[in-house]
Amino acid sequence: MEESSAKLPAFSYLTAENAALYRAIMRSFVEARERFVLHLRPADVLRAVREVGLDPAAVDTALQKLCEWGNLQSHLDTADVATVEEFYRPRFLYQLTPQGEAVERAVGAYFEALAQRGELQAAALDDIRTLLESVAQMLSRPELDDSAVHLALSALRARFGELTTQAQAFMGSLQRSIDLHAAGVASFLAYKQRLIDYLERFVGQLVIATADIAELLGRVDGAAAQRLADSAGRREVADALDGEEADQRAAAARWEARIEGVRGWFIGRPGAPSQAEELRARARAAIPALLSAVASLHDRRFTRSDRAADLRTLARWFAEAPSDADAHRVWRAAFALASTRHLFVNEEAMAEREAAPVPASRSWLDAPPLRISPRLRATGRHARPGRPSDVIDRSREKALLLAHEDEDERAIADARARLATGRPTRLSELGRLDPLAFEMLLDWLGEALAAGGGETTSADGAIAISLVPTNDGQVATVETPSGTFRGPDHLLTLRSLAPDEAPRSRHRAPAPENAAPSWHRTPAPPGPPPAERP
Repeated sequence: MEESSAKLPAFSYLTAENAALYRAIMRSFVEARERFVLHLRPADVLRAVREVGLDPAAVDTALQKLCEWGNLQSHLDTADVATVEEFYRPRFLYQLTPQGEAVERAVGAYFEALAQRGELQAAALDDIRTLLESVAQMLSRPELDDSAVHLALSALRARFGELTTQAQAFMGSLQRSIDLHAAGVASFLAYKQRLIDYLERFVGQLVIATADIAELLGRVDGAAAQRLADSAGRREVADALDGEEADQRAAAARWEARIEGVRGWFIGRPGAPSQAEELRARARAAIPALLSAVASLHDRRFTRSDRAADLRTLARWFAEAPSDADAHRVWRAAFALASTRHLFVNEEAMAEREAAPVPASRSWLDAPPLRISPRLRATGRHARPGRPSDVIDRSREKALLLAHEDEDERAIADARARLATGRPTRLSELGRLDPLAFEMLLDWLGEALAAGGGETTSADGAIAISLVPTNDGQVATVETPSGTFRGPDHLLTLRSLAPDEAPRSRHRAPAPENAAPSWHRTPAPPGPPPAERP
């Protein structure tokens, strides 16, 4: 910043210590210039920046610093001098310099661009179409009116620049507006409908206007664009003091590039869609994104669980953990993160660790040292260069995995055959269940309770579930290897569905608060801890 300030001292007041005062003074001069006031006295400046709350001495000092930086220039003020003492007392008039005005207007444009929300200007499309029609009529005449051509192209350039700038700002802020949907449900739903109507209206008008504008631009071929650019270039340098032919050619080249830019915005090339097509695609893509946000908001309001509720439940489990060891087990179960294991380097090290396992809980200070090959430390490689290792035959392991998969499928089929009989059965009559059958029963009970009554289907759509309270005060007991499961007795009906009977989608209402029975499970007596693996 110091280097840039040294090269461009007119920007120094933006990063100075009293930047707020300097900016207020510069704004007062720019506003005075807009009222066609060329000079200001210190008293005038003080009245303009009175809200800053500084005394006249501070304003005089700031005016002098701005003069040193080149933002202002001072002239002696000899008006209203009545005595010789007043004549010799320094009194100044202050005026904006060109560089000072340029800096302040640039800063004002910067903050205005930041605060600009953007919009999709359908009216600008109509204005561009009207201006292009007038340009096409001008081209039909043998001679072009330089003044009319320059005026039409200038208006076209300004309107087109406003359209593209506003559209870019709007599309940039659109996703941020969608991401703020959690701020308020009612306000977001109202905003959703307004935005969808706004986008659909603009997309429809853009399609129609793009076709008309593309047809008008088709009349402006290369020769016609050159004629328009030459005419506008002659008009642009007509009032220049030293207007030369080179300046006219440069101005014509700029206008020709602008005409080509308008053409490329509305007419695409092979393999490269036009900017109008991309804007239409982004506007249309914003509607599904908005509807997705509405669906997400609906899910959070009506589903039984969401991430925030899960995290609150997990936090409660951590708070209720009897000991730190239990809290660590909850952590590993919830996030699948275990403590660091010792590193195996080669087959010898693996065999050694298998012969004498090292628990993961053992400190690195107490663990046996890990031997690393000097080649690894010297070259970064452990193996010698040469022929790559033979491909390991994994067919035995694959066959073992397939056998395990077949065994699991048979176990699931047996559990379904035992439980899904299609007959109403009391929970108390189920007897002892193996772990897999008990896990499937818990899933089906959860699906039935979530439905809040009536018949529902399992998550895979293969089982029809019906759960009806017996209301006789009986307590159901289901024995499992992991413990005893107790709760109010219910009539459970599980029926297998044929593939053509399985529903494609299920809409469930949230379970009433008083519908879920108070189930609880008594864990089995603890056995010996499993052997730790290195």
